[in-house]
Amino acid sequence: MDNQFTAELVLRGYSVGIFPMGDKRGIAWYSADPRFIIDLDNFHVPKRLARKYKQKLFDMRVDTAWDEVIRGCADRDQTWITDEMIRVYTELFELGYAHSIEAFQDEKLVGGLYGVSIGGAFMGESMFHRVSDASKMCLVYLAKRLKERGYIVLDSQFMSPQTQYLEHFGGKLIPRSQYLQMLQEALQLDCIFN
Repeated sequence: MDNQFTAELVLRGYSVGIFPMGDKRGIAWYSADPRFIIDLDNFHVPKRLARKYKQKLFDMRVDTAWDEVIRGCADRDQTWITDEMIRVYTELFELGYAHSIEAFQDEKLVGGLYGVSIGGAFMGESMFHRVSDASKMCLVYLAKRLKERGYIVLDSQFMSPQTQYLEHFGGKLIPRSQYLQMLQEALQLDCIFN
């Protein structure tokens, strides 16, 4: 167990534009340049998904299945969500900083995402689905919630083959310097996630 990896340290890291990822060796910190964000001002829902969202195929919930969501996100062949990450992010959840968006169908969790909220910034961490489009519906729900509550940053950290599809929703790469400026503006806001 890494006693140096704490909820307070994660919050400090996010507030200066760095984020942790775990592996077998422990926790490493990153500050991606360019940074991958989802532009809330130009958030776009593809037509097919917008139709599906309006059909309300999923019961969308917030913060009701934290443990199942974070473990669902970690349940893959290769993951950076180690037991240490789960421990610290669960502490952040208990402190009111971390949140989960959940898609239920027939009272079963079929998709979700989680991240950390500080000021007017939401740092998206991971998402998963057990039913097609469930995680994308969570993303749409999240973006609507953030816009309604005055958030200005939705951070996706860096683009990878697994996250490149987020470009369809308004995801874009920006210079780290621009991200840090946006982040400082966001940290001055007092947005309430839940």
